[in-house]
This record gives sequence, C-alpha cells and structure tokens, in this order.
Amino acid sequence: MTKKQQTVVITGGNSGIGYATAEEFLGRGYRVLITGRNPAAIQEAVHQLGFPAEGFMADQRSLEDTQRLAEYIRSRYGKIDVLIINAGVGKFGPFEATTEELFDEVMDINFKGAFFTTQQLLPLMNEGASIVFLSSSNAEGGMPGAAVHSASKAAINSLARTLSRELAPKGIRVNAIVPGPVDTPILQKAGLGEDALAHMAGRIPLGRVAVPAEIAKLAGFITSQDAAFITGAAINIDGGFAVHPLAG
Repeated sequence: MTKKQQTVVITGGNSGIGYATAEEFLGRGYRVLITGRNPAAIQEAVHQLGFPAEGFMADQRSLEDTQRLAEYIRSRYGKIDVLIINAGVGKFGPFEATTEELFDEVMDINFKGAFFTTQQLLPLMNEGASIVFLSSSNAEGGMPGAAVHSASKAAINSLARTLSRELAPKGIRVNAIVPGPVDTPILQKAGLGEDALAHMAGRIPLGRVAVPAEIAKLAGFITSQDAAFITGAAINIDGGFAVHPLAG
C-alpha cells in the first residue's frame, strides 16, 4: 500500500525561516502550503520552491483571513499533519517610547494571530499531528528595547505548554522552537548597525548567528516520528546564546 503524502501548513512561509522550513518539508516528501500577506512574495516563493508547494494569501492578524485559510485547506487537502506557526514581526524600541499602535501590531501578529490560527486549523489536524510555534530567545532573555516582542514570545511558549497538555488526548504534539539571532529579513530590518550585529555574534559561544536552514532542520525533526515522545518543550537553538557567561 502506498503511504499517503503528508501535508504541512507554514505561516509566513515566503521568506526567512518559513521559506527554509518549506524547503525542508519538501525534501521530506510533504505537500507544502505557505501563507503570507504579500501576494507577489508568495507567488515568487512558490515558484522557487516548486511542486508540490502552494501559496495562500492570509494575514495572521485577521480572523477572517484565517477562516478563509481553514476553508481552503478543508476543500483542497481535507486534513493536515503539521502546522508551523512562523509568521511574526520584530519591532523594538525603548519601553517608555512604546505606543499602543506598536503594542497592538506586535501582539496581534505574534500572539493573537498565532492563537486563533491554531484554533481555526485544529479541527483539520489528523490524529498524531504536530504543531510547532516559532518563539525567540527574547522570551526569557530580557533584551533591552524588546519589551513587547519578548512578552509576545513568552506568551507563545506558555501557549505551547498549555496546548501540549490539552491536545495530548488527541495524539497531537505541541512544541516551541526558540531561536537566538538568525540571519533573516527580520534581523536585517531591526535597524542594528554592523557593530551591533558583530557584538551580537560575539556573544554567541559558537561565534556566529544561525542560518534559517538550521532552524528548519529542527522543525523537521521535532515533527517527525523520531521525536514522537517530545511534547510541551521549548527547544533552544541559538549556538549557546541563552547560556549566561560566568562573571568575570
């Protein structure tokens, strides 16, 4: 009997970690559906990824978009096996200068959108499926200027732990991947100069920032049968960035 091809949905899959994750799952034989807000970027990503990758325009902040996405998945694929909640935004600034608009934008995409996307797609997940949230080392690192971003990612870690317990009776595993600095468009748009980026890399024991493919490989592993007994975990992949150096 031929094994049924599995399906993965990756939010924010047209660039950075999301795109690399799409490449990883294509290599593992999955049907891949990526989402994003920019139709041209989605189209180009799908063209570069090749068959059987597909794209769907959906803004993770919009419940209406997420409901349209769920209906499309239901009609196109029926059920899915892996959900990667990768879409997110990184905006930074001093705590006292943070506006309500910035707060709402970051929390709406990084946490509220992740929450309701997962809620809407959950009925479409096969028994034994896997959910992965992309978090950040900022969730626990206390980086100055990252109050809202850090809070949004800490909320993601908490959601992953809670859902790992709540969805275990359905055989659905839920984990968070916690990258440190990664060479992605988000890092490039963060407004950090070359000196700041060099300082950041110098704080990493392995001496460099990660590349997206390294995060993608962890996503491939954590959703595979080789990781079938791992759930509720927040897994650091940061070259040792989260390890506090000894004083002196």
